[in-house]
Parts: sequence; C-alpha cells; structure tokens
Amino acid sequence: MVDADAEVLDRLLAARFSCRGFRPDEIPEDDIRAVLRSASRTPSWCNVQPWHVDIVSGDALERLRRDLAVDASLGSDYPFPPGYEGVHAERRREVGWQLYEAVGVEKGDREASMREMLRNFEFFDAPHVAVVSAPAPLGVYAAIDCGLFVQSFLLAAQARGIATVAQAALAQKSDFLRERLNLPQDRSIVCGISFGYADPDHPANSFRAGRAQVHELARFHR
Repeated sequence: MVDADAEVLDRLLAARFSCRGFRPDEIPEDDIRAVLRSASRTPSWCNVQPWHVDIVSGDALERLRRDLAVDASLGSDYPFPPGYEGVHAERRREVGWQLYEAVGVEKGDREASMREMLRNFEFFDAPHVAVVSAPAPLGVYAAIDCGLFVQSFLLAAQARGIATVAQAALAQKSDFLRERLNLPQDRSIVCGISFGYADPDHPANSFRAGRAQVHELARFHR
C-alpha cells in the first residue's frame, strides 16, 4: 500500500506542469469544491490556516481580464527578488527560453517577449482563476503556509484532470485585486492560480521545465 501511494504521488508530481494554454470549457463547481476540500487538509503554522481563496469565473473573470489589460498599477504585498544570480539565474533563463522557443519568440524580440509576459494578466485564457491571500499581520509564515496550500491545490487539481499554473505575476496587482475582490486592506495577495482543462495543442504546453537532482538540492549529515 505504501509503495502504491508513493507511486501515485510521484505520478501526479511528474505529470503536473504549468499550463499556459487552456480550453474554454468551465470546470463544474462541484469539482472545484472538491479540489478546495482536498487542499484544506494542508498543514499550517499552529493550524491557523491563513489562506483565503477567491475563485473568479464567467462574466466576472471576463471583466477582470478586460480591466487588467488597461490597469497600469504595479505593486506587490510581498517584495519580489531584486535579481537572480548563479544557478537560479540559469534556471530562470532556461525555462524562459523553453517557453519562448515553444511559442515562436526569437531572442532579442522584446516586443514579443513582453506580449507573452502580459498573457499572465489574461490568465492564459483559463476559464477560472483562484486568487490566494493571507492576513498581513501574520507576516511571512502565513505566506509560507499559503505556499503549501498552493501545492496542495495544484496536486488536487491534477488528480482530477484539471490543469493549473501558479502565477506570482498576479501579486504585482495587489491593490487592484484587493479592491476588485472587495478584500480588506489587511489581507495580502500571495499569488493567483489560473486553472481549467489543458489545450494539448497549444504550443506553450509542449515543453516541461527541468528539475534539479537530489544531490544538487540536499546534503545528508550523519
């Protein structure tokens, strides 16, 4: 039984990818609720369960997509890294060029790369987006808890045939999203998750990001 459970988990982790091309079909609400129920089992610091999720679909999502396209504000509640160096810069560059190559963006074409980046704010045409927020007074540990919740959500969705992409880019629209979703000022936007059924023919879904080997990510001490 243990081996079978590990096999299922490994299969879900290996199969899940950041989907950037979705079919327009909506996910039944019962299935979305099932994903949220599974994700609600996520552990958290002192069991405070700080995550809150706003699911936006249908006409509300179309309005959000339209208004984001003309919103010029930028600003995140959690500071973004000032830059990437060494292996982290290499990994970031590698996955970026994988995406650009898949969708036909040539090196040096800044206009096309900007256009691809802005698809974050179109939710990659997904029929749903989940906006994850946390109480600001709980600080960084609430954000860490929400990170665990996001992973649970991604795997619970994958187990039900639902494709996902977690988007830190949406956190750059924190003030906009807080106002639009009628969230209190003391809630911080952590990230968004666009989700739906994957379009297998979309070129952005044709590659898979690499992963570090165990010897690169861990040291064993005895």
